[in-house]
Amino acid sequence: QVQLVESGGGLVQPGGSLRLSCAASISIFSIYAMDWYRQAPGKQRELVATITSAGSTNYADSVKGRFTISRDNAKNTVYLQMNSLKPEDTAVYYCHTQRPTRDYWGQGTQVTVSS
Repeated sequence: QVQLVESGGGLVQPGGSLRLSCAASISIFSIYAMDWYRQAPGKQRELVATITSAGSTNYADSVKGRFTISRDNAKNTVYLQMNSLKPEDTAVYYCHTQRPTRDYWGQGTQVTVSS
């Protein structure tokens, strides 16, 4: 069984914060990079943040300085802390990891930023 399960999404006002979690059942989790993507209605899925096995991070320009990706290898979990949220952050957020033979995706968690 290989599974990624996101949680932590919801409705938040502009300027608010949420922390997303992605719990993985993938073996040897610690040696692979993990990513967060998001997809708004009618738009392409976009890469939001990446964290390598060594803990190095990269962010989309649109979220840099506001979002933080982290991982806890002992718990096979990756997080996305989202601060200073804007309405344009509204999307379904997906956890992702790449393996030599295929991609793995979570089911997605909805984040809605609205007053």
